Amino acid sequence: FKAENRKILHEEEVEKCLINLLENENDGVKVAASQAISAMCENLASKRAFGLQGIPQLVQLLSSDNEEVKEAAVTALANLTASSPSNASAVAEAEGIEPLVKTLNAQSDGAIANAATVLTNLAMQEPFRINIQSCGVMSALAKPLCSTNSQVQSKAAFTVAAFGCDPDARTELRNAGGLGPLVELLHSKNEEVRRNACWAVMVCASDELTTAELCRLGALGILEEINVSTGRKNNFSEAALKKLLDNNLSQKYSQMGYLSSSNIITDGFYDCGQIKPGVKCLSLEELSMQELTDRRAIIFINAKPQEGLQYSKSVYIVFYIRKGKGKKEEEKMKEVNQITSQVQDEINLEDSHWLPPPDFILLDYITDASKTISPLTTIREKVVALAQFVADKMGGPIERDKLHDFSWELHISEIEFELECNVVPIGKVKKGTFCHRALLFKVIADRIGIDCSLVRGEYNRAWNEVKLVDDSPQGIAGLLLPPREYIVDLMFKPGFLIKQGSAEADQYKHI
Repeated sequence: FKAENRKILHEEEVEKCLINLLENENDGVKVAASQAISAMCENLASKRAFGLQGIPQLVQLLSSDNEEVKEAAVTALANLTASSPSNASAVAEAEGIEPLVKTLNAQSDGAIANAATVLTNLAMQEPFRINIQSCGVMSALAKPLCSTNSQVQSKAAFTVAAFGCDPDARTELRNAGGLGPLVELLHSKNEEVRRNACWAVMVCASDELTTAELCRLGALGILEEINVSTGRKNNFSEAALKKLLDNNLSQKYSQMGYLSSSNIITDGFYDCGQIKPGVKCLSLEELSMQELTDRRAIIFINAKPQEGLQYSKSVYIVFYIRKGKGKKEEEKMKEVNQITSQVQDEINLEDSHWLPPPDFILLDYITDASKTISPLTTIREKVVALAQFVADKMGGPIERDKLHDFSWELHISEIEFELECNVVPIGKVKKGTFCHRALLFKVIADRIGIDCSLVRGEYNRAWNEVKLVDDSPQGIAGLLLPPREYIVDLMFKPGFLIKQGSAEADQYKHI
């Protein structure tokens, strides 16, 4: 149809005729009428007219047993709802949401692709998006994501991106097994499919569970490959990779060696050392199940006060010992690493959800720091106090020329041998070097509201960077200077702030 012809047909009120034909008993007539409506949608006046009268009839055709009728009707709805919130509302009012979700399992690829398009158009309005989600749209999308048709793949991925902003929707997609097919679409040679898949991954990587599953399925490695290819990368692939890493800080720190002040370390974080891009980063559970080796210990963070947690082959049993009658009783804990076949029989390893053991020592550190450091007036005072606190817990200050005598490696090995595991809670480390102290500083700083970054160097070096505003020069009251970046000394003179870029800073960062 040419634009002039559409205008003439609209003036002759062709819309009423086409709407009447939708109710004809002949399926061929219904198909032709639906196709004509799709063509007339390019005329905005006709589009508005169909929105007022024809949408309920088209919604009814979605329940037709004839696949051709169903495809023609849903295609018309896709055209009617494009850039038209009022028509989208009309579809919802005509109770079209549930039939549209069911159409995602139609036999026709065209019907599936256009149903996904209509649902995406409706999702632009939050009430409809919530309603569609309650109908199980994410579960219904799992099958279209597995399609071999590129149009269906593209539209399905686009629809996932439209609904993946909701945590419940992501959980539904994850439980329905939809993340695997979505990750596979990243391999697509079709540019539109690949772009929409990257977009969907970026949206879905908004919580730790979904991000961890996406990484387990290989999304991280695929995105890295895409982004090194000038012909395959796109804005969404770069954003998706960044989002995955920002919600999987263990992987980000291992791969990039840097966590910014906005990357807040939470319970479950672990440092397994530097890994090369493309190398799979094993989960904490997988690492904990490995045989004891002489490799670098994995340091993990978990200050959750929970008891009775399954930890690899061992069980942490916590005893509370009270000391001193008549005095203020002090509770202390002893962690006993006990491995017995009897305990193994009592725990159903298949049904239980693996969780790392709680680090009560770290919990005490955070509690003490909150009480003693948080009340301090300035950020500078807090940084200095926290640096001294961390150094005190990790073996105290070390003289630079005696650093080689600080036998932290032996201490860590003894802990691994005691736990019979390569995974070590940071609270157990009493003699820590640069990497251990910097990690503990970052963990506690994040909990008490001190902005700092964590940077990994070579040969177990690591450091924290903070930005502080210096005092105004004498005689110039009220002058606000720009913040200056400092490195926090945690080893030699704990609490000393080293100006970034200075020779002393370089000496601290390198051997």
